[in-house]
Amino acid sequence: MSLVEQIDKNNIPNHVAIIMDGNGRWAKKSGKERTFGHKSSLGAVRSSIETCRKLGIKNLTLYAFSTENWNRPKLEVNVLMTLLSSAIKDEINELHKNGIRLNVIGDLSKLPKKAYNDLTKAMEKTKDNTDCVLTLALSYGSKEELLHAIKSIAKKYKDGEISDNDFNEELVHQNLYTHDLPMVDLMIRTSGETRISNFLLWQIAYAELYFTEVLWPDFNEEEFYKAILNYQNRERRFGKISEQLTN
Repeated sequence: MSLVEQIDKNNIPNHVAIIMDGNGRWAKKSGKERTFGHKSSLGAVRSSIETCRKLGIKNLTLYAFSTENWNRPKLEVNVLMTLLSSAIKDEINELHKNGIRLNVIGDLSKLPKKAYNDLTKAMEKTKDNTDCVLTLALSYGSKEELLHAIKSIAKKYKDGEISDNDFNEELVHQNLYTHDLPMVDLMIRTSGETRISNFLLWQIAYAELYFTEVLWPDFNEEEFYKAILNYQNRERRFGKISEQLTN
C-alpha cells in the first residue's frame, strides 16, 4: 500500500506550517553556492502546495524569510528577494487557477519596493479564492509579532476601545498577523534541526511538531505524506486524558 493510500482523509490537519530549512547545506553538498540551494527549493514549495490540494489541507504557512535573515550576507539577501519576485510572477496564475489565496505576514515595510509591489498585486488577484490559503512568513519573527499585538491592544485600551473585561486569548489572537487563520495543527521543520526559531510561537501552542533530516529542496510529496501519517498516529489530547477522548 502506498503512503497516500494509508492516509486517513477524515483526519487531515487544517493548518500546516513549515520551516523550510537546509537550502544552504543542500547546495554545499553539491559543491555549489548557498544561493543555488535557494533557487532549487522552489520545487519543494510547488510540491507542498500541490500535496495540500490533494489532501484537502486548507491552510499552509511557509517560513520564507525571518527578521533575523536580514543579517545574512547582502548578496544572499538580494538573491532571495529577487527570487521571491520572480517566483510570485511565475506561479501566481497557477495559484489563482487552483483557487489558492496568497497571504503574507511579517514586517513588509522592510521588503524591497519591487518585491512588496509584486506581493501586493498577487494578493489582490487571489483575494477571493477559498480552496486553500497559502501564507508566506516574510521578514517575520514571532516575538516581533507578539510585541506588535501588545502595542495594538495597549493603544485600544488607552483609547477606550476595550475594557478590562475584554482581555482574553481571543483578543490576543485578533491582534496577531494571523488573525484570520486557524491555529496550527502540524508544524514541520526540515534539515534535522529541532528548534522553533521564533516561528508562530502563539499559534503552535497545541501543534504537533515533526522534524525530519531531509533538506528542504528534497522535501517532496512522499516526505509530506510521511509527516501527515506521523501526525495521524499521535493522540491529540489538548490537556485531557485518553479515556476522555474515547468517551
